[in-house]
Amino acid sequence: MGESPSGKKLKVKEPWFAVRRELPSHRASVLTAISFILPLLIWSAVSYLPFLWHPDIKLQLSADRKDVTTVYTAGDRVSKEFFPEFQEAVRSQNEELEAQLKSDDPLAGSSESSVRRANKKVLRHLAPVLESNGWITSEQTKEDELIYEAWKDVATGKRKLKSPGLSEENIEIAKQNWNAMSAVSPVYDSDNFISVPLLSLVPQGKPSNPDYLPAPHHVASSGLEVLMMPAEGDRPSMVQRIGHSIRIVFGGFLLSALIGIPIGVLCGTYAFFSRLIEPFTDFFRYMPAPTFSTLLVAIFLANDAPKIALVFVGTFFQMVLVVSNTTRGLNMNLLEAAQTLGAKQSQLLTHVVIPGILPSMYNDLRILLGWAWTWLVIAELVGVKSGLTEFIESQGRYRNFDLVFPVIILIGLIGFFTDQFLAFLRGIIFPWTKEGEAMSSHPVAKVILFIPRLIKKAFSSKTSPAPTPQAGQP
Repeated sequence: MGESPSGKKLKVKEPWFAVRRELPSHRASVLTAISFILPLLIWSAVSYLPFLWHPDIKLQLSADRKDVTTVYTAGDRVSKEFFPEFQEAVRSQNEELEAQLKSDDPLAGSSESSVRRANKKVLRHLAPVLESNGWITSEQTKEDELIYEAWKDVATGKRKLKSPGLSEENIEIAKQNWNAMSAVSPVYDSDNFISVPLLSLVPQGKPSNPDYLPAPHHVASSGLEVLMMPAEGDRPSMVQRIGHSIRIVFGGFLLSALIGIPIGVLCGTYAFFSRLIEPFTDFFRYMPAPTFSTLLVAIFLANDAPKIALVFVGTFFQMVLVVSNTTRGLNMNLLEAAQTLGAKQSQLLTHVVIPGILPSMYNDLRILLGWAWTWLVIAELVGVKSGLTEFIESQGRYRNFDLVFPVIILIGLIGFFTDQFLAFLRGIIFPWTKEGEAMSSHPVAKVILFIPRLIKKAFSSKTSPAPTPQAGQP
């Protein structure tokens, strides 16, 4: 704020870009929101704007070709280059079939039973479109009686498919097929089903992302299904998987902290321990932790122990070096002042070094905890696959990426909110720090800090002795 010649206060516009200066809180909040919204907007644009990037075509009809063994079902994706070739191949196949039907041998030497089986496949090619339009349910996609009636409705125009609809070309094919089917039987009869070849529907589709990048709404809907997934037999529920993965991460990290912090403090405080421990630690940290997976399984067998051990190996050596470096960063003036006041060597460690590095070491542990989460996927593949990683691996094998993405995002959310919670606690645990001063006015922090004071006050009132009567008082 500045002042004008008339004495009025002028509001100085703060720049968005200032070296080593904090942004105002409202600007910081806006940028924090944008950092999450921007990737989501890019993902949505790629998913929903056909002209931007849709390298595949997602099939809306099941289709097959006699010259190719691969069977394409609705929901499968093919490249934009292959899709027109696929359509033309089916059209050519239909032209050959029409010529065959006009010949003296419409079965082309095939048996009636084999043609009947092939016709039933053609009948069910319409099922995915019927389900999408709400004509049948997912449980009814193999009920040929209902599908047979739907062919009749489409061919006669009694009902029209809308989302997705059939192309004019496929409507004509539906009419030709229905004329042939109704000539044999107006209702579905499995034993008396048409034994003359039916025309195949020409593949239909719409521009789509590759299957490895599902649209946000598919990920959101699948995510809700995944979270509600119950336990079945030996298959754990998603809540149980989450609990297992959290145990692996925090088990390995807490064990690493329990051993690594004291060693790191000693290395950062005393040159003796630094020269004795840090050279080998610095060497060992370059060894990839997964290379020890087989050895860990041999030592700890195939349950959760080798998984926890892998997280430990992946974080321990970095923790020792990070903590020792933080310890060396302590202001030497504090040590010199304590020595001037007569502090002993042991007192320098317990009364100066450790209290002095706690706020910085707390931040180090937050960062290292994030490091531990990055080892989760590899750790849960060690021995018997388990937890969230087992679900990701099994669903990815079948290319169900709309189920894989929610779990990947879930892992990120657990780690992110854990870190934010620890950052919030830092201001309460260390009130003398910059974060603590900012947190002092936070209403939640006030409540948290008030509770121990209230308990202390309650206990002190119970244990305080009764006042002694003064002279002249009864």
